[in-house]
Amino acid sequence: MRQGGRKGLAIVLSLLMVLVALAPAAQAASFTQSYYGSNFYYKVYVPSSYKAGTAVPLMVMLHGCLQNPDDFAAGTRMNALAEEQGFIVLYPEMNVFANPNMCWNWFYDYNQHRGAGEPAIIKGMVDVVKSRYSINAGRVYVAGLSAGAGMATIMGVSYPDVFRGVGVSAGVEYDAADTAFGGINAMKYGGADPTLTGNNMYVEMGSYKRSMPVIVFHGTSDTIVAPINAAQVVTSWAQLNDRVDDGADNNSMNDGADVTTTATAPGGRSYTKYVYNDKNGASLIEYYKVTSMSHAWSGGSSNGTYTDPAGPDATRIMWNFFMSH
Repeated sequence: MRQGGRKGLAIVLSLLMVLVALAPAAQAASFTQSYYGSNFYYKVYVPSSYKAGTAVPLMVMLHGCLQNPDDFAAGTRMNALAEEQGFIVLYPEMNVFANPNMCWNWFYDYNQHRGAGEPAIIKGMVDVVKSRYSINAGRVYVAGLSAGAGMATIMGVSYPDVFRGVGVSAGVEYDAADTAFGGINAMKYGGADPTLTGNNMYVEMGSYKRSMPVIVFHGTSDTIVAPINAAQVVTSWAQLNDRVDDGADNNSMNDGADVTTTATAPGGRSYTKYVYNDKNGASLIEYYKVTSMSHAWSGGSSNGTYTDPAGPDATRIMWNFFMSH
């Protein structure tokens, strides 16, 4: 090669190296902890695809008793799905000084209303995440397991203007109890008349009232939160949605399933799926009754606690349900 050719090639290579150096490096995914208020913490997962200025959905995940964000993230594998689908996940962490078992205190009245107690703390964490990241305010969802599921329902009732869908895994209906003892009793035998509860939810939403997509998972062998609670969750939300769509209690939506199907998770448990349609014939509530599953997050990973890998994949099914709304 002639000397001039070598110099030209060297110049081109140098320019390419400069361009590579100036190109923005791919952002690594992050899972970081932050402090909020008085002794509360939370963790946020941000996928590698996130770009400031491009609004993405937000999933709020509420852990169960004896869990924390790391454990819950590992068990549900929600971060892996967030990386795949490009959304952000917020994991509020219960304060051990407020409950030594790390349970959200869903069973106290002061934690069942807008603007107070633990719901206000969780809402405050959502606001912080919204201020730090580009969040699509129309795609914010909340889901939880057990005590976290009870609190997820409370969040949907207290802040229907914030959340656009609720996921309930092994949880109880809204206002199922007002004392710790009452909470234990509700877990074993169910809460109040769920139709009455649905009417109370309608009143509680106040001027923010709106229809709420809800998806429920519960095992038929759950001895910690009895399966009757899942039926009450469905009935109460169906009643709420019936009242919201036209203001009247006229069964424009009810707790009679419009579609019932049975299936089996790949290599795992059988389950029955119940679909409840709104007055326009669109799915608004879904309930997955998982055969022989105990108190667990269905389809979760054994890397976390209170999971059942043999069940249908609640994480992905919930997300797809939310995205369909």
